[in-house]
Amino acid sequence: MTARDEILARVRQGVGRGDFAARRAAAEAALQAAQRGPQPAIVADPAADLASRLRDKAASLASTVDTVADWAAAPAAVARYLVAHELGEAAVATPEVATLDWAGAGLQVAGRGAEDADRVGISGCFCGIAETGTLLLLSGAATPATVSLLPETHIALLAASRIVATLEDAFALVRAEHGSLPRALNFISGPSRTGDIEQTIVLGAHGPCRVHLILIGDAS
Repeated sequence: MTARDEILARVRQGVGRGDFAARRAAAEAALQAAQRGPQPAIVADPAADLASRLRDKAASLASTVDTVADWAAAPAAVARYLVAHELGEAAVATPEVATLDWAGAGLQVAGRGAEDADRVGISGCFCGIAETGTLLLLSGAATPATVSLLPETHIALLAASRIVATLEDAFALVRAEHGSLPRALNFISGPSRTGDIEQTIVLGAHGPCRVHLILIGDAS
């Protein structure tokens, strides 16, 4: 037996000690009973306006924010943003939002993952986190991560009803709706940035230089 085999055999023996089912149950119970750390007062307040908090925090992170009444109004809002920033009429979108009436808004939107040449990416969001103004996107066949990471401009569509108070609430929502975590969770807090050179903040260093959030519907 080699030293490697001996070490692995000891690990296997150690892992196998005791009642595995009982140890697993104890570990899960400890996770469920874990106490949350201190929470911001405005987020901990059940009456807090989470949509306003999210808008303010997102704006402080250099994102821009727009609000529309329903999903049908989202394509026109995207078109207005693209015109205002002279970004053309073409974009790529995650399949989950590619079925909206983009052509009716005068846009050419392809439902697929993004490529190097794509300038604008449009995605949905799993949820928004009011505490930090962060967007949470989950990886999957209908939600390719490249759409929010490769293009210089990322436009995110978020239902106001999907805003949660804290990061802990976001993880709880993922587990409640998906059971287990997907392969990747992408937390987006404004445009990509770096301060490596002379401590000067530069946007778009290793990802989108613009993040535009469109809130859809009434959070109440």
